[in-house]
Amino acid sequence: EEQLVESGGGLVQTGGSLTLSCATSGFPFDAYDIGWFRQAPGKELEAVSCIDNSDGRTFYVHDVKNRFTISSDNARNTVYLRMNSLKPEDTARYYCAANFPTGERIWTLPSEYDFWGQGTQVTVSS
Repeated sequence: EEQLVESGGGLVQTGGSLTLSCATSGFPFDAYDIGWFRQAPGKELEAVSCIDNSDGRTFYVHDVKNRFTISSDNARNTVYLRMNSLKPEDTARYYCAANFPTGERIWTLPSEYDFWGQGTQVTVSS
């Protein structure tokens, strides 16, 4: 059974840092893209970052570029999202998801992803 389990969320002050983890099992990790998404109350799910585990390419939305870093530990089948310089607008529930890429893919689209975790809450206080 395919599983993704997020951890590492919490309450942090503006300017602080957190590292989220996405532990996976049940599928060939290095063949999948792993994406991070977030959803704030009353807002739509939005893409944050993605890593292609087959070649290590990384992708970020503009708002988090230079603040967030995605990385992958293939030995542990785990993807991390290091978040620095956090802002109140980063407050959201963060989800990781796995996508088996076939042809051209649009990493920012939630519908591209096959499996999802339950999420971890990140709250940034002002």
